[in-house]
Amino acid sequence: MVLFELIDFDLLRVVWWLLLGVLLTGFALTDGFDLGVGALLPFVARTDMERRIALNTIGPVWEGNQVWFILGGGAIFAAWPPLYAVSFSGFYLAMFAVLAALILRPVGFKYRSKRDSALWRSAWDWALFVGGAVPALIFGVAMGNVLQGVPFRFNEDLMIFYEGSFFGLLNPFALLVGVVSLSMLVMHGAAWLNLKTEGTVQARARKIGAAAALITIATFVLAGVWLAYGITGYEITSVIAPGSPSNPLLKDAAASGNWLAAYSVRPWIAVAPVLGIIGATLAYLGLRAGREVSTLLYSKLAIIGIIATAGLTMFPFILPSSLDPKASLTVWDASSSHQTLFVMLVAAVIFMPIILAYTAWVYKVLWGKVTAAEITVKSESVY
Repeated sequence: MVLFELIDFDLLRVVWWLLLGVLLTGFALTDGFDLGVGALLPFVARTDMERRIALNTIGPVWEGNQVWFILGGGAIFAAWPPLYAVSFSGFYLAMFAVLAALILRPVGFKYRSKRDSALWRSAWDWALFVGGAVPALIFGVAMGNVLQGVPFRFNEDLMIFYEGSFFGLLNPFALLVGVVSLSMLVMHGAAWLNLKTEGTVQARARKIGAAAALITIATFVLAGVWLAYGITGYEITSVIAPGSPSNPLLKDAAASGNWLAAYSVRPWIAVAPVLGIIGATLAYLGLRAGREVSTLLYSKLAIIGIIATAGLTMFPFILPSSLDPKASLTVWDASSSHQTLFVMLVAAVIFMPIILAYTAWVYKVLWGKVTAAEITVKSESVY
């Protein structure tokens, strides 16, 4: 209890904002290359054996990687209940599309090789493509809409009213951010295949991944320019009292200026977009040169920089409201209680190192390339 009293409520809010970013970034770094490989599958692998090689680079790890997605959703539910309520209800159809696509992955892995039929296997290969490309695109589209503000409001009883539509989410800026997300994860998937395969599959992955890296850089820069000159930012216009209760309507906020004003207040956050661009550039050069381990690390650096750019640019906003800026959710007014955040932090401190250690051990055990010879020998246990 002494420790509970020592940790300030507002500090806990910031810590959980950071941890949410860590969880979502962890999902992008791990399950991101799974999604990227799925999106690349029809293009880097043209024969049945080539596709089995590509699938077996992610088959043993994709389920563990997806745990980061579950942890991120759980953290939103427990640490940021209003964020969970607004996003999962307002983006319901988009979330449904993501989940439907993700469901195709285990089904595709399970049934693809059950029949020795070219048509059967091709159908499941395209299902796995959808399971990789669609979530990668929609995650970016969702982020693009968050940056623009989401059309929701609260009444005096804090009941949520969402007044947007599914097709309203498919606006030009959001689609551009969706392309950033998709190309970024395709680059990451290519970097993974570059590390885990050899021969024709590896060569095709390098070629497509290099192109994806260039698209990532171009669209990321274009999105930044658009954000600076075409998207209205948000700012808090009232004083936030320390330890204030989690009620968004107790503050005043306005849609004014642009998001990049944050860089004049906190110049150090410019390191995030710089890392994003440098990481993608080095990944491009690594793919062109045929480097393996370093290329995957550079790809991860690009993902960290790009995701951090969005979070740091918006801080302290986590879900602005385009309908009623006062209702916007921020780090200071959308969290769970002090005690809830503290108990969750204790659990995270205990279990996160265990998860990380186990994940590192799994990747160490599975280190090495997937080859046709290996698949032929172990045909009963591969996809």
